[in-house]
Amino acid sequence: MSRKNKQLEYKHPVAALVWSFALPGFGQIYNGQLVLGIILVLLELIINQYSLLNISIFYSFHGDFQLGHDVINYQWGMYYPSIWAFSMWHAYNKSISINHYLNEGKNKKIYLTGFFFGGVFGMNLGIYWHVFFLSTIGSFSFLASPVFSGLLTGIAFSFIGHLFEKILLHIRTRKQIS
Repeated sequence: MSRKNKQLEYKHPVAALVWSFALPGFGQIYNGQLVLGIILVLLELIINQYSLLNISIFYSFHGDFQLGHDVINYQWGMYYPSIWAFSMWHAYNKSISINHYLNEGKNKKIYLTGFFFGGVFGMNLGIYWHVFFLSTIGSFSFLASPVFSGLLTGIAFSFIGHLFEKILLHIRTRKQIS
């Protein structure tokens, strides 16, 4: 089997997304895009190292939200949601495109754009918004962590972005019919 045919084997979209969820770039490597995958892995490693994200995650999971807040470098940390979300979005859509090309001989439209752009916006907002919860006591104290606040707002804005994309597509479809 030639290298070109090997790259065009069926790729499961959810598997590509989960690989990129685990580590940005792995979904691209799964899809056979080695150069882009390696670039995304290297960017993830560099941003993670300079932002001290793993240390912040460690403190957050141990309940020391103030230390998780103090240790993270926000100038570098703001890049991570973009790399992470782009990697998942691209891997998912590229696998769909590969599968569609194998069956139909042409590319297919892109999915979940609003979901992932909403996620990036929400995660970045949550990373800075967490400061509001640093003095909060009670059931929302876990949001004092930039990690947990970023993830929670990222998820919320992902669904808002997806809903917004669906509404816009519905309006566009109605205009094309009329």
